[in-house]
Amino acid sequence: MALKVAWGITGSGDLITETVQVMSDLSNEDDFEITAVVSVAGEKVLRWYKLWDAVEALAKRVFVEKDANTPFIVGPLQIGHYDCFVVAPLTANSTAKIAHGIADTLITNAVAQTAKSDVPIYLLPVDQREGKTVTTRPGGEKLELMIRPIDIANARALATMRGLHVLAHPEQIADVLHERLLRRREQS
Repeated sequence: MALKVAWGITGSGDLITETVQVMSDLSNEDDFEITAVVSVAGEKVLRWYKLWDAVEALAKRVFVEKDANTPFIVGPLQIGHYDCFVVAPLTANSTAKIAHGIADTLITNAVAQTAKSDVPIYLLPVDQREGKTVTTRPGGEKLELMIRPIDIANARALATMRGLHVLAHPEQIADVLHERLLRRREQS
């Protein structure tokens, strides 16, 4: 039986290409069923990077945010319809909201409410390391950004919260999902 993954996508261009590649790789395996949960800004960024069609093709379903509770994903997450909730990439804005208990978007509300259950949440904040980072713009050009200390502090705060697991890079997503699948098989 496939591992059912709800995969949140927020509006970050940083790590979006790498993240969609991991999603694609996993969706090509029969062991994973991905439901994409896309914020309003996430949809804009996916379209800007010309990745929207790829996400629609690889996900079993795509839910796009209308408000903080529509489409209704919280209930299915809380009752275990999904085996886990991945949010990657996670913007600095959404990271700050989660770190400070603000649940006013589909993704931040889903994280807040799912954390009240035993469904694991894996987060990939884009701003985790101090100093300069280089990302890729939609046309392939490089963009250098300076990461703010407050964004790093918020990302670190997530790791102290019950039920949240902070990942350092997109490749870790496949690792944790394969590990989760293996544990489930061992328990069966």
